[in-house]
Amino acid sequence: MVRPHTYTVIAIDFQGFKMAELTPLLLGVGITAATHPMSYVKVLVQVGHEPLPPRIGRNIFGRQQMQLPGLFTYIKHIKSVDGFFGLYRGFIPRLCSGLAGNLVSSHVQQQLCDPDEEDDERTKIKDKSLNTMMVKTGKQTLARFAAIVATQPFHVITVRSMVQFVGRETKYSTVVGSFREIYNEEGILGFFSGIIPRLLGEIFALWLANALMHIINAYILDEDMSNVNELRSYSTAVTGFFSNMLTYPFSLVSNVMTVNNCGLAAGEIPKMPIYPNWTDCWSDLSREGQLKRGSSLFWRPYRPPAQFY
Repeated sequence: MVRPHTYTVIAIDFQGFKMAELTPLLLGVGITAATHPMSYVKVLVQVGHEPLPPRIGRNIFGRQQMQLPGLFTYIKHIKSVDGFFGLYRGFIPRLCSGLAGNLVSSHVQQQLCDPDEEDDERTKIKDKSLNTMMVKTGKQTLARFAAIVATQPFHVITVRSMVQFVGRETKYSTVVGSFREIYNEEGILGFFSGIIPRLLGEIFALWLANALMHIINAYILDEDMSNVNELRSYSTAVTGFFSNMLTYPFSLVSNVMTVNNCGLAAGEIPKMPIYPNWTDCWSDLSREGQLKRGSSLFWRPYRPPAQFY
C-alpha cells in the first residue's frame, strides 16, 4: 500500500530572520522597479528638461491650450534614445536609498519604543488625545530625520545619474564611481546637496498628515461606525496625498539644488541659473511660477522657458 505524501510547512529562521519578512521587501523592490521610469521622467521635468516640443491639446476642463507631452510620450522618447534599460538610469542607487531608509527608520523607531508600552494598536487608535499624537509624531520625526540623513548620498547619486540624460555625461554611471566623483569634486558636503529642503518638506508633510488624521479620528470618525476601519484607511491615504501636495515645492527645490552647479549640463548655465542657496532657488522658481513643476505628468501647460546668461 502506497502511503499518501504529507507536506509540512517549515519556517526557516536564520538568527531570528524569518523568510516571511522577505515578502514586503520583495514587494517594495517590485514597486520601485515598476515606478522607476515615472520617477525618472519626474526628475527630468523638475530640472526643466523638455526635449519634446509643445503641441495643441486640451486641459482637464476641455479648454484648448499649448501643452507639453505627457508621461508616456516622454518615456517613449527616453526609450528611443537609450533603449529599454535606459529607463532605469539611477535605479540601483534609488533601490539602495529605499532599503537603507527603511532599515534606519525601523531601527530608530524600535530604539525609541518603550518596551513597557502596550502594543495593542486598537487601544492606541482609541486614544485620541493631542499629547499622544504629538509624542507619536515626534518619534516618527526622529526616525524620518535619521533615514533622510543616512540616505541622502544615495539620493544625490540617483538624481544626478538621471539628469546625465540631458548632457549625455557618464560621471555617475556606477555607485562606487559616483561616491568617488562627489568626494573628489565637492568633498563630504557634496553628498548632502539639497538636504535642507528635503528634510523640511518630509517633516512638514509628516506633521500635517498626522495632525489631519488626529482631527479626523477625534472629531469625525466614531468607533461605533460599522466601517470605521475602512474609512480610516481612506482618510490616511487622502491626508497623505494632501500633505505631500502642499509640501511638493520642497521636493522640487531639493532636487534642483542636488544638481545645481555640480558639473552636469542640466545644472549649469544656460540650462539652469547658479543658486547660492536653496532659498534663492525657491524665490526664483516662485517668481517664474514654477514651484509646481513636475507635480503633474499628464496635463502640463506650456510656459516659455527662461534663458540664463
